[in-house]
Amino acid sequence: MDVPRAPAGVRRSWQPSHALLLIPVLLITVITVVDQLVPADIHLGPLLVIAPAITASFAGPWLTGLIGFLAVAAQAYIGWHFGVLFTRNVLVQILALAVLSVLTVLYCALRERRRRQLAQVRMVAEAAQHVLLWPLPEQIGPMRIACLYLAAEDEAQIGGDLYAASPTDSGVRVMIGDVRGKGLSAIGEAALLIGAFREAAHHHTTLPALASAMEQSVARNMPTLESAEDEGERFATVMLLEIPEDGHVTRLLSCGHPPPLLLSHGSAVTVPVHPAPPLGIQVPAPDDYTVDVFSFEPGDTLLLYTDGVIEARDADGAFYPLAQRAVRWAGNSPERLLHHIRRDLLHHAGGRLGDDAALIALCRAPITAQGRRHGPGLAATRFHHAPDRPPR
Repeated sequence: MDVPRAPAGVRRSWQPSHALLLIPVLLITVITVVDQLVPADIHLGPLLVIAPAITASFAGPWLTGLIGFLAVAAQAYIGWHFGVLFTRNVLVQILALAVLSVLTVLYCALRERRRRQLAQVRMVAEAAQHVLLWPLPEQIGPMRIACLYLAAEDEAQIGGDLYAASPTDSGVRVMIGDVRGKGLSAIGEAALLIGAFREAAHHHTTLPALASAMEQSVARNMPTLESAEDEGERFATVMLLEIPEDGHVTRLLSCGHPPPLLLSHGSAVTVPVHPAPPLGIQVPAPDDYTVDVFSFEPGDTLLLYTDGVIEARDADGAFYPLAQRAVRWAGNSPERLLHHIRRDLLHHAGGRLGDDAALIALCRAPITAQGRRHGPGLAATRFHHAPDRPPR
């Protein structure tokens, strides 16, 4: 059976603040009544200023002005009731209450204007986040993926940290990076890197060739985003991964970016890398890059992050111990893992980060009972580096 619904306009017009109006109205009524019951030498009329002051905490300028008008009217009624409406003392009280009510209304108007501006900034930030940082799919091939972004600036939802993933013929390619700077001022550089990766990931068969193409794009376009005072100081750290859909051999190339964590069977190991300089520092040839190779096996979780995570400090100045904390939740899904890290990281930093932070958790689906199983722990032979070659 269909239940009748109220018109949309009626639903939108009613707000919780309207119910709260009963509080200042009740205060005005109580003060007015009690003032008439107490001895004549006790004057409670000045307390009426509480009503518009309380209203300003939850209502806009129009409702606050209405309550202020009712408070002034109640003060005038008290003076009329006792026959002293036009005495100097009562007129001054009425005038003072009116002035304070007007000031409260002006405060509400300025606050609402600021709130609208902040809502517009947040709307722009949400649109920019949707355009630049496309949501990563929850699953690509045999991998489950989850990502987390924590912006340092309250008004921003994105900043200088970035990530992207792209399925290619050679497997899934993943990028995580961090440009110099933070917040809204670093969005231009982040957009440049994401665009360069998304295009070059499909045109270059090796990670060194991909990194070299991104470096050339940065060298061409980064100067147009630099201010005069930042000339020559714009750069970005980037981590590139190539994860095959079949097999467990994963290739990694670091351009000055922090190495990832490999979580497996209750242990956490930092993947050893041989980093190249960050993008924007110089233009190396593809042969100058070192590709590190490691075993990313079913059941493992690979955790990528930016330096905003490991450089978050607590009240005593201690850095966030990501490896020690992440191993506690190594058996969780990528979504739950990042949920625990987010809560723990913000608690460590006192609820506010000093820099943008991004994390990606990738988990290979465990093998079936009939398939091969891991041995306990992480063997040193799972990590090595070798010249990058196109897949056969």
